[in-house]
Amino acid sequence: QVQLVESGGGLVQAGGSLRLSCAASGRTFRNNAMGWFRQAPGKERAFVAGISGSGYSTRYADSVKGRFTISRDNAKTTVYLQMNSLKPEDTAIYYCAACGSAYVCNRDAYEYWGQGTQVTVSS
Repeated sequence: QVQLVESGGGLVQAGGSLRLSCAASGRTFRNNAMGWFRQAPGKERAFVAGISGSGYSTRYADSVKGRFTISRDNAKTTVYLQMNSLKPEDTAIYYCAACGSAYVCNRDAYEYWGQGTQVTVSS
């Protein structure tokens, strides 16, 4: 069982930056690939970024490539999402997720979810 708690959301102007954090419980954190998803009002939850258990492999949605960076600190059992050059269309609730594989997972393979943190980007 993995428990996930996100933090770091807030209100920012377009062009600004935020860093989201996701603290995970569990003794086998490095065995879990992690991901970030987001859900905007009226839209389905969408994949944003994923990272392998080792941190060496990452994957991004096309909409955030070059602007967002996912990373993890296995000693702190925490995964991060650095978001730069934010746009109003990045406004959403951001969710952290974990899957049972150490390899970057397909979006349907994530088993554990946090409660989400709101990110609002004003124009």
